[in-house]
Amino acid sequence: MRFLALILLSATPAAADDLLFFRSPTGNIHCLIATGDYAVARCDMLQLTPSYTSPPPGCELDWGSTFEVTLPARAGALGCVGDSVIDPGAVELGYGQTISLGGFDCTSERSGMTCTNPAGHGFTISKARQRLF
Repeated sequence: MRFLALILLSATPAAADDLLFFRSPTGNIHCLIATGDYAVARCDMLQLTPSYTSPPPGCELDWGSTFEVTLPARAGALGCVGDSVIDPGAVELGYGQTISLGGFDCTSERSGMTCTNPAGHGFTISKARQRLF
């Protein structure tokens, strides 16, 4: 069900009370913050030099260019996904700007995108390097 909802909603470039799509100024990083049953901050990358070369345990879908953090998570995670949040019409999050929703914060910098949950766990990603914390 989550897969279908993300595909249908990814065509919407605007924010809703519990769903927000945005992208980096270069358009290389596309993100989603969602609240509700599956609260997550997630970013997909179009181009990258992978920092992680092994799939998540048990992953039989796409992996390597998706990064996410959930509310109860103790650390950010490499996504195992069958969908995408890439939307060229998404709101641009300018360098130095932070967007927040449901306790998640994502900050766009020239050096990449950082997203965290309320506990401070998350990820920092750029074309050159990706880090989970």
